Amino acid sequence: MSEKNQPVQPAAGEGALENHLGGDEARNYRKYEYDMVAPHVGRSLLEIGSGLGHFSEQFAGRLDYLAVSDNDPYCVEQLAKRYADDSGVEVLSLALPAKVGIRQKVDTVVMMNVLEHIAEDVQALRDLAAVVEPGGRIVIWVPGYMQLYGDFDRKVGHVTRYTPKTLGKTIAEAGLEAEVLKPINFLGGIAWWAAVRRGGVGYPDPRLVKIYDRTVIPTTRFLERLFRPPFGQTVFAVARVPG
Repeated sequence: MSEKNQPVQPAAGEGALENHLGGDEARNYRKYEYDMVAPHVGRSLLEIGSGLGHFSEQFAGRLDYLAVSDNDPYCVEQLAKRYADDSGVEVLSLALPAKVGIRQKVDTVVMMNVLEHIAEDVQALRDLAAVVEPGGRIVIWVPGYMQLYGDFDRKVGHVTRYTPKTLGKTIAEAGLEAEVLKPINFLGGIAWWAAVRRGGVGYPDPRLVKIYDRTVIPTTRFLERLFRPPFGQTVFAVARVPG
């Protein structure tokens, strides 16, 4: 990909552009994320790029151990406050690629819209695999297809957008096995292309995000029960750690 000295995992502070895509304006999208990821989560979880903790908190009650992490000091501070009274949750300041200083190994790692920011993506996955129990999984959610790459991607620091082929190559080079590897959110990809690439929108309008969430996401979920889409706004993978 890019040079080794490029920025690592980005900061994700309170005002980050990407927050609108998973916030209150997009509740159906957040449920879509959860429903895709939850079946692959075991009893112990490390989340990379936790932000303010909205995604990981959905798993907190069902886990024996949860570790949350971010590279942004504000987010790490807020995560520490959120889980101050929960001894079963560990909060990490972490920027990949790096050795992951976690107090115990986990059976699952979740990365939601993180890997695309990291130039050394193969090394980042190797670092994570080192703290996953043999046979455990790394769940990866990344933006799909360079045809959709535009000003928004540049503003939020995306090194790339993946296809199943390119993400599969990264997973394999990290020594992992792809159990699930597929494009998702087919209609979202078309809407993104029309609004952001062809329409020249540099950043999704929160008002349009609400409409998208109420109409496109439910329709996409219905269609994806019927057929596997040929491409999508997102590429979803579950990579197994050998063991």
